[in-house]
Amino acid sequence: MSQLPTRDQAAEAVVLDRREGPYGEVVLRRRGADHEIIANGCFLMDTADGRSERLLVDAALERLTADRPSVLIGGLGVGFSLAHAAAEPRWGRIAVAEREDAIIDWHRTGPLGAITAAALADPRVAVLHTDLVEYLAGTDDRYDALCLDIDNGPDWTVTEANAGLYGPAGLADARARLNPGGILAVWSAQPSAAFEEALRAAGFTEVQTVEIAVGHGVPDVVHLARLP
Repeated sequence: MSQLPTRDQAAEAVVLDRREGPYGEVVLRRRGADHEIIANGCFLMDTADGRSERLLVDAALERLTADRPSVLIGGLGVGFSLAHAAAEPRWGRIAVAEREDAIIDWHRTGPLGAITAAALADPRVAVLHTDLVEYLAGTDDRYDALCLDIDNGPDWTVTEANAGLYGPAGLADARARLNPGGILAVWSAQPSAAFEEALRAAGFTEVQTVEIAVGHGVPDVVHLARLP
């Protein structure tokens, strides 16, 4: 996800596609040279930057010692995290969970393919068409890293159902999907001391928050924690 755009707002937003799905309305817009994703009227992200989405992946990899570690990225969004992971040969298996048909289509056959075409052709990459929260609760798959970016942060979720991801049950599911020593990385538009405490209460260690400067306002952050 991303904070509200900091670039010139004078450019008119042009709607390229609008879909109604099981989770509500999702819209792809073009504003100048950039694309934006809007869900149920809430700005989610755009292609104007991508530093924090890339750091989400890098910060997890830097903390891993496994050879060719596996990573689950949730969700696909504009594709910065996936493209960055696929450009790094140290990653082994790369999965990305995305629940919106429209967003997957915009990458496979639409304008967002300019960001992710190479990643989607990478044999290490698998796109999981699934709700991340349901997937974490229901799968037996395990990963060395979970890089999660499905909301504007633990305190600013896109849907009410997503809130459970950041509480005791959701963090227990995340723990169960990590290999020992694995890293949980969660993107947020603002720091959350309450989420840091929730991570510690869930049994994670080495809890920290890394800040990424933005054009104005509070920094984007990545919350990091390790499974002992």
